[in-house]
Amino acid sequence: MTSAVVPATDTGLLHPRLLTRTEDGMRLPALLWRVGPGWRMISNAVLGGGIGERGWVLNAQVAHGYRRTDPERHLAELAGAAGLEGAGVGLMTAADVEAHGRACDGGAVAVATAGVRVRGWAASPEPGESGPQAPGTVNVVAALPVALSDAALVNAVMTATEAKTQALLEAGYDCSGTPTDAVCIAARAPGEEEELHTFAGPRSLWGARLARAVHRAVRDATPVPGGG
Repeated sequence: MTSAVVPATDTGLLHPRLLTRTEDGMRLPALLWRVGPGWRMISNAVLGGGIGERGWVLNAQVAHGYRRTDPERHLAELAGAAGLEGAGVGLMTAADVEAHGRACDGGAVAVATAGVRVRGWAASPEPGESGPQAPGTVNVVAALPVALSDAALVNAVMTATEAKTQALLEAGYDCSGTPTDAVCIAARAPGEEEELHTFAGPRSLWGARLARAVHRAVRDATPVPGGG
């Protein structure tokens, strides 16, 4: 994979690099964050999901009609090809990752990629499915420069999800998201004398900043209705 620095226009924590690869005769990009040691992340990603210390995040674009049934293995292969080592988080999307949105608010940073062709409301009468689903997805990667408790990390996921839905509604989409939306929130690993924040709801100090950053990033990434 080859890389090029994505120009950054703010002073946020995350500066993604744009990777490109050729797969099945197609040029496919990915966004990569190398945050290094000292970060804890919470994510629902198929690779590196859960809560724990992670050193990188990879948001890989795949072809529409993706049919592999081993996305975790696929992402691990892509991470290895990019020279990534240790624990990290791997996300997938069929959306154009080069058309991502990025926003910073008071030290909170969010980057979003948005594919909204397959969308709907979370509470749907449709039956659920077992096993992996084809990626369409709104993927959100965000970071806060402070340490959060486990409960606050969960709270941060809720806040980011609410901000994502607000952005989609304001953009003109009658939905709460897509069936395969993913999120990854990074926060500093707590040090011996570092303050541990126990709240990340939308009216807490860092939750409010996170919400505004995610909202702006999703709005910027979301295509105009009828064109995405």
